[in-house]
Amino acid sequence: MKLSSVARRWLFTGTLAALVAMPLQAQESDTEAVYRTPPPELAALVDAPPAPGVSLGPDGRTLLIMTRPGAPSIAEVSAPELRLAGLRINPRNNGPSRGATMIRLAFQSLDGDERPVTGVPDAPRIADVRWSPDGAHVAFSLRMDEHIELWVADAASGEARKLMDPALNAAYFGSPFGWVSDGQSLLARTIPADRGPAPAEAAVPTGPVIQETTGEAAPNRTYQDLLQNPHDERVFEYYATSQLVRVELDGTVTPMGGPDLIRGVSPSPDGTFALVQTTHRPYSYLVPASRFPNRIEVWDMDGTVVSEIADLPLQDKVPTGFGSVPTGVRSISWRADAPATLVWTEALDGGDANAEAEDRDRVAMLAAPFTAEPTTLATLPLRFGGVMWSEDGFALVAESWFATREVRMYEVDPDAPGEQRTVFEFSMEDSYGNPGSPMMTTSRFGTSVLRTADGGRTLFLTGQGASPEGNRPFLRKMDRETGDIEEVFRSEAPYYEMPVELIDDDG
Repeated sequence: MKLSSVARRWLFTGTLAALVAMPLQAQESDTEAVYRTPPPELAALVDAPPAPGVSLGPDGRTLLIMTRPGAPSIAEVSAPELRLAGLRINPRNNGPSRGATMIRLAFQSLDGDERPVTGVPDAPRIADVRWSPDGAHVAFSLRMDEHIELWVADAASGEARKLMDPALNAAYFGSPFGWVSDGQSLLARTIPADRGPAPAEAAVPTGPVIQETTGEAAPNRTYQDLLQNPHDERVFEYYATSQLVRVELDGTVTPMGGPDLIRGVSPSPDGTFALVQTTHRPYSYLVPASRFPNRIEVWDMDGTVVSEIADLPLQDKVPTGFGSVPTGVRSISWRADAPATLVWTEALDGGDANAEAEDRDRVAMLAAPFTAEPTTLATLPLRFGGVMWSEDGFALVAESWFATREVRMYEVDPDAPGEQRTVFEFSMEDSYGNPGSPMMTTSRFGTSVLRTADGGRTLFLTGQGASPEGNRPFLRKMDRETGDIEEVFRSEAPYYEMPVELIDDDG
């Protein structure tokens, strides 16, 4: 049946009127809309607690059990959020706007004795959990609604207490605190006492946003949450600025230096220096804060600058492509087996993965008092992937190249650098042929070093153990002199077991 034009117009008009009327009826309803609870079976799946996290203490005998919540609450996901220079900040407590937290901590001995951490407020949001180097304490942050607190728990009793009054600044890169090797003090980034209120945005713009170009090619990815105007710059500085302090276990707080945009702090293994990285202007509206100018310095524990290692410029011209990196000092850290020696990497190919080069990276070292010329630990034909140190007088240096999927690991002698012996060589796509990763242990400084036996001759390797039957985690011994590998353990069905720590050198 065909409808007349009048009937079609009437039908369209009536339908549109009904659609328009429907939301009006909803708005006039006396019942306020609320989130609905799904059937119990679905709610149980969403609310099921995830597997707890486990961290083995430096003594190799005490576990820290970290209970994580299920899905985050509506209050957490609806909290205010500032998006500045690639960061996402909760302006209420000066921490990250999102992030994993724990709701319960407990110590457990290998004999099964469990000691819950007590003394924390109800419904805690625990983050940044760190063992002390001696294994006697665990430090952690408590994310409150209006600030973030530094707490410490005794591993023997489980008793926890707030360590200091100044609030932590957890808004800017990494953990806001770290242990000094003595196990009796920590370095922490705190909110400056005289910071004042956050900058208010002007009701009327004071001028245009000006950006300039040098005319040079500067290819960059499209990043999220970048700075857009001078007001964003001021707000970024407000929330990212910290006062570095040293806090003792008795609660004594000593400021180090003045307020600054501190992006990283790392105490030296012997506890006499601190590696401090700070951000400074000029900022950019095209790249995130991780690429802003970065000054790298060594401080003493009074906050005095001992040496400036590098002042890296704005990284807005990094070549594109997998394997391309910034020029200058990168991946800087302390040598884990030495009292106070810095180690870093520098690109030898201009950082350009597309450039032809015999060698891509150089690994350099510089010992205290940081006045000599750096020495070269290794020269790498591929891109640097990390270094692991042994207290037995050697180190393992990893390299990789994305385009070819190559992975190599070399053994080097830090006291006689220059010679590099290949230990492993495999493809990152060859899961079956992956030899595993070296196991680590705690050094006399409380740092992470290679786990060895037989005077350093034996290395221990663990891995997922990909196989036609699925993943079967393993533990292996490797003789450094002969290269022979002995399988000590392999997970067998119907269980899935992953080696975590060695009780003795026999595996």
